[in-house]
Amino acid sequence: MADELKTLSMAEGLAASRQTTGAALVDVREAGEFTEGHIPGAINVPLSTLGPDVAVTLTDKSAPVFVYCRSGRRSQTAGEKLVSFGYSDVTNIGGILDYAGELEK
Repeated sequence: MADELKTLSMAEGLAASRQTTGAALVDVREAGEFTEGHIPGAINVPLSTLGPDVAVTLTDKSAPVFVYCRSGRRSQTAGEKLVSFGYSDVTNIGGILDYAGELEK
């Protein structure tokens, strides 16, 4: 059976990403949105640029990847793309609108 995109709430997903060694927290919003404020520790891979060459940034396709955007819609699409590119542990944690912590700028 093919690997499937998992879904967790923002709170559950953040907790899981912080407790998982080697996990990547990926913000798929555009660079300007990312610069305005993002979850500390996140890397920016805008959905508009997400292609198979993402392997340059996310080198281990078996490492856990947690994706988020503004509302959860773009992260759903990005997560499905990552799974199609061969990433085996991808979780959509929704939108930063549901995030209550400090933002990094």
